Amino acid sequence: MKTYSAKPSEIEKKWIIIDAEGLVVGRLASIIALRLRGKHKPSFTPHMDCGDNVIVVNAAKVLFTGDKLKKKIYHHHTGYIGGIKDRSAGSIMAGKFPERIVEKAVQRMLPRGPLGRQQLSNLRVYPGAEHPHEAQQPEAVDVGAMNPKNTNYRKAI
Repeated sequence: MKTYSAKPSEIEKKWIIIDAEGLVVGRLASIIALRLRGKHKPSFTPHMDCGDNVIVVNAAKVLFTGDKLKKKIYHHHTGYIGGIKDRSAGSIMAGKFPERIVEKAVQRMLPRGPLGRQQLSNLRVYPGAEHPHEAQQPEAVDVGAMNPKNTNYRKAI
């Protein structure tokens, strides 16, 4: 028996849409990363981009569990000596681009390198409910119904 390896002509990419309102960030990001890589398909091939195109709407309404909104810190470096900067998750969510929380969570769950960057380009994240991809006829995936822990069932702020 031979191991199956998908060819580029055999790969079928679907469009899916996920409503992120009320979902926990880490659990949402792991499901998105799984879909972007294509690991949910029986024809998964590790060295090919066989994942789906994912649209995430309402990314500004995701939730953190516990006290992460205040205590979770995101670091970045300016490129200058001593130029490490940090911001809390709450300040990013209250800022101009709250969708970056979801983008960074997914990016850090994908492999590093050219294939991971190509798979990340199949992700589109929007802070509100509108998106310009209606022509692709995306099918809705209900992440909240997969597991009760995907939504913050304790209803912390």
